[in-house]
Amino acid sequence: MSASRRPLPERGLADAPPVALPVVHRGPLRAALVTARPRQWIKNALVVAAAGAAGALGRADVPQRVLIAFAAFCLLASGIYFVNDVRDAAEDRQHPRKRRRPVAAGQLAPRPALAIGMASMCAGLLACLALSPLLAVVAAGYLALTISYTLIWRHVLFCDLIAIAGGFVLRAVAGGVAAPVELSRWFLLVVTCAALFLAAGKRYAERLRPPAGGVARRRVLNRYSLAQLRGMLVGSGIGAIVAYAMWALAVPARHGDPWRELTLIPFCLALGRYGQVVRAGGAEAPEDVVLGDPPLIVAAGIWLVLFGLSVHAAA
Repeated sequence: MSASRRPLPERGLADAPPVALPVVHRGPLRAALVTARPRQWIKNALVVAAAGAAGALGRADVPQRVLIAFAAFCLLASGIYFVNDVRDAAEDRQHPRKRRRPVAAGQLAPRPALAIGMASMCAGLLACLALSPLLAVVAAGYLALTISYTLIWRHVLFCDLIAIAGGFVLRAVAGGVAAPVELSRWFLLVVTCAALFLAAGKRYAERLRPPAGGVARRRVLNRYSLAQLRGMLVGSGIGAIVAYAMWALAVPARHGDPWRELTLIPFCLALGRYGQVVRAGGAEAPEDVVLGDPPLIVAAGIWLVLFGLSVHAAA
């Protein structure tokens, strides 16, 4: 076979050079909405899931309280995104994907972005305070952890992953406080391990992305080895499955309905599928994977149906 006809080697996501996406023109309102990152609000569904896992959603005013807490944490998270985008604008302009963010693209001025961010965070704190002073304390802790992550922890080896996991745990705690109900320790361990799994997968994908096209990795990423990240993925994945099994089997089936136990199957399938995406280097934006990968969506849908049936059986 001649050299001109020789088949090219297959290239995975990790081998492909970063492609700079074109910047889309946006008006002020759309620019503000994009900066708020509504796709990221899916993370705050954990506020609702925590109350559901404790069997509290069937109580009188719990759904309303939990939904208010969910909205409050969406405001808190979006407020932080506004502030972060102003702080990271110069760095984002060098990134093939993040350069499209409105502040980095010059579509949203820094001063209005900061004003919207501060107003959003204040509104979220006030909504939490209206529900419960303790919930406001949890929300303040979430803000403190997230802001300190941006300023400090994301530059410190392993502390960045722990801080990300801590944000998920605080969301779950917020759901328990809003209900109010005591959360299972096994459930909190599931959240912790699953969050570490997502965070390690994100770092793994970032570590695989070649520093080409003028895009330099953050210094902390170069300190992670792929072997370390793979070890964290395996350990946190196994921990999440074991903890989930313990949580699912901790309460016996009510009236012979095994819905809670059956949720273990789609949970394992979803975790395994996400692991496949991570190995391909495609988990740099976890929310895009969760909302855009068909097998993962199917597994999550099955889990949601079974979880809903278990919540109904416990009501």
